Amino acid sequence: MEDVIKKAGILVEAIPYIHAFRRKVFVIKYGGSILDHDAIRKNILEDIVFLSYVGIHTILVHGGGPHISGRLKEAGVKPEFHNGIRVTDKQTLAIVSEELGKLNKSIVEEIKSLKGDVTGLKGHENIIHVKKRKSSKDLGYVGTITNIEKEALETHLKKGHITVVSPMGISVEKQPHNINADEVASAIATSMNAEKLVLLTNVQGVMRKADDPESLISTLNIDEIQNLIELNVIQGGMIPKVNSCVEALHGGVKKTHIVDARIPHALLLEFFTTLGIGTQILKKSHEKKSNS
Repeated sequence: MEDVIKKAGILVEAIPYIHAFRRKVFVIKYGGSILDHDAIRKNILEDIVFLSYVGIHTILVHGGGPHISGRLKEAGVKPEFHNGIRVTDKQTLAIVSEELGKLNKSIVEEIKSLKGDVTGLKGHENIIHVKKRKSSKDLGYVGTITNIEKEALETHLKKGHITVVSPMGISVEKQPHNINADEVASAIATSMNAEKLVLLTNVQGVMRKADDPESLISTLNIDEIQNLIELNVIQGGMIPKVNSCVEALHGGVKKTHIVDARIPHALLLEFFTTLGIGTQILKKSHEKKSNS
């Protein structure tokens, strides 16, 4: 009986958050190796279906880096990166497009199996517009986002559909381009004036000490970010994630979150409990963690 009462208490605790977030847009980015872990993926997709059921308009941007690298290896092509961005020649682009298409379809089918209403969209089918990305090295078919077709996304959200987007874009010359998935999620969140941008990862969040689980920084603001990068507190793959959050906040997104997808039902715990479980990054000055 105590367990049943505890579950009821958890539901009651979620009521004010559900009320605050109904009809708001959440953009969630999910990719990397955690996309391949069946139990983690099921938990995340169950959470996303729950968000949809309580009236939150949810856009899921998926990555696919490990799948793409695996396919390239099978084809005898060595993956090449420059400043964390995949160099994408014509052969690589074909594999990127094929693998992202498969993943998009697979995620859509899994959400359907969980009784969610869902639409899968390929970013290069007139959803995400890009121009060739400039760099000190020619990156090939890699794009910088110039525009998001907001109306196309809104059409599906208004129907109550979870909208699953793959991170590719199209240029004015009708040439598909590869895009970093974190950048896609940030750009979509900005375009949609989202309530939240969430980047799912395989670490707790931003840590003061990488090997100390008690050193999680639960709340940061933009002004603190650069100092933490200079101190090497934020380093490696966390830097582009944090930068995507900062760009989204400057673009009008209310709150951004970096959340450990390995924690069962991480999204529900982050959004519908008082303290949450990850790192939230805010535009304004430091304040006590609150997810409302």
